[in-house]
Amino acid sequence: MGSRIVVAGVASLAVHLAVDGFPVRYAPVSTPAWLDTGPGGAGAQIATILKGLGDEVDLCTVVGADAAGAIVREQLRAAELDGPGVVEGPASSQTVVLVAPDGQRMVYPHLAVVNAVRYPESRFVQALSGADLAILTNTDFVRALLPAAVLRGVPIAVDVNVIADINEVYYAPWLDVADIIFSSHERLPCPAPEWIARVLTRYPGAAMAAVGCGARGSILGLRDGRLVTAAAVAPLGVRNTSSAGDSLFAAFLHSWMASGNPVEALGDAVVFAGWRIGHRQPTSVLLNESELAQLRSRHPVRISLGWWDQPS
Repeated sequence: MGSRIVVAGVASLAVHLAVDGFPVRYAPVSTPAWLDTGPGGAGAQIATILKGLGDEVDLCTVVGADAAGAIVREQLRAAELDGPGVVEGPASSQTVVLVAPDGQRMVYPHLAVVNAVRYPESRFVQALSGADLAILTNTDFVRALLPAAVLRGVPIAVDVNVIADINEVYYAPWLDVADIIFSSHERLPCPAPEWIARVLTRYPGAAMAAVGCGARGSILGLRDGRLVTAAAVAPLGVRNTSSAGDSLFAAFLHSWMASGNPVEALGDAVVFAGWRIGHRQPTSVLLNESELAQLRSRHPVRISLGWWDQPS
C-alpha cells in the first residue's frame, strides 16, 4: 500500500513545440517538426507520477472555468485526481515548452491567472488529514498554505527549481519549513555538493537536500553528513528534458516513503527521470512501481558516497 500524499501546485495545459535549437532564430513563419499538447504544471505532474507509482494522492490546485480548464479537468479526471482539492478559478494556467533536438527545453509558464486566486485554506486542511507527506510547490498561491502544514506536523517536501541564491526572498517561506529540499543545478552559484552543504547548514530543520544535475545525474545530502551521488541513466536516450525535475523529485519521494532508504530512492528516481525524458511528450507517460523496479534491474545506477560536511 502506498503513502498518503498531498500535493499543492499548478495544473496546466501544456504545448510542447519543436525548435531547431537555442537561441531560437527569428523567422516570420516557422513550421515545427512536431507539436504536442498535453498535461503540464508541477503540481499535476508530481501528483500524477505519485498516483501512477501507487500512492494515495490529493491534489490541491486551481483550474479555470474556461476552455483550457475543461481540458485540464478532463486530464485530472483521467488520472483520478479531480477531487475536492481542485477549486475553480476564472482562468487556467497554460504553458509553452520549446524543445530542441538534443532535448534541451525552455519553458514559458503563464501562472498569473491562478496565482491571483486565494486558495481556500479549509480545502487544504481537509486534504492534510491523515497525510504522510505534503509536497508544496513554489507557486504563489501555495505560500499561504505553508503554516497549515507546519501546524499539523505533516512533513514537507519542496522543490525550489532554478534557485540561484540561498538568500532569495521569494523562496524563503518554503525553505524555512521544508524537511526535504530539491533544486536544479542550472542556476546554482557553486558546485552542487557545496550548495547542499550551504542549504543544510542554513536550514537545520531540513533532513535532506538534493540537486538534479542533468546529464551528471543527481546528488543528495543527508543530515548525518552523507553525500550520495547517482550517475545519470537514459534508457531511451534524451528527447525532451522538460519533465526531468518533477520526475526526479516525485519518484524519489515515492521510493523514500515506501522504503525509508534515501540511497535506493535516489537510484529509483534517476532511472525514472532518465526513462521519462526519452519520450517526445514525457508528461504523458508513466510507470507503476513494478515497472520501475524492472527498469532499474535492467539499467543499474552507479552510486557513490562521500561527505558534504567534510573537506573533499
